[in-house]
Amino acid sequence: MRIGTLQKGPGGNVTRLFLARHGSTEANERLPFILQGSELDGDLTETGRKQAAALARGLAEFSFAAVYASPMRRARQTAEAVAEPRGLAVIPLPELRECSVGRWEGLSWEEIKTRDAEGHRNFFADPVNNPHPGGESYSDVLHRAKPAIERLLVEHAGQNILVVAHNMVNRVFLAEHVGIDLKHARKLRQTNCCINLLQRIEGAIELITLNSVLHLEYL
Repeated sequence: MRIGTLQKGPGGNVTRLFLARHGSTEANERLPFILQGSELDGDLTETGRKQAAALARGLAEFSFAAVYASPMRRARQTAEAVAEPRGLAVIPLPELRECSVGRWEGLSWEEIKTRDAEGHRNFFADPVNNPHPGGESYSDVLHRAKPAIERLLVEHAGQNILVVAHNMVNRVFLAEHVGIDLKHARKLRQTNCCINLLQRIEGAIELITLNSVLHLEYL
């Protein structure tokens, strides 16, 4: 499967980051769906496991020096589907855990609007600086996740790595590379088990592919 044009740096020294979102969980499959931050730590559903298997097939042609994931179960289980056939262990990174949504955990957006109208207004007026009540803001998530991911790109110079994280973690990290203001990060779609490909050449990071889902087409 081709998910983007893989470029070559000087001497072939290019670092590739395959950034994926975890597979589907019960919270993702509810109608209406409920917020699933860092407090809900459920397993993948049957659909989520199928998505993770499809992710593994979609990445089968690529070799990886290491596989990293958020320590949350949904991310680790997704990463294991790719790592285990390669004989790799999934390395957990606490900085990649999902955004804490505080007292909104487990609620739908309609419930939030009804129960906490003021908090809802404040958050959407400036999600970069106004946190989810009792939780984190976009900038909070970016300030812990971005340095961790960029550190991996330096440590694995010239190699391919897979990182499995979460909806908001991916969105805030990708916003800069898409060229949009952080306050609009929510507009970046991140489908369960999507693939984003970024390349680092001579210190510059370039986004090659955003939210690739071709490997999920036949599920």
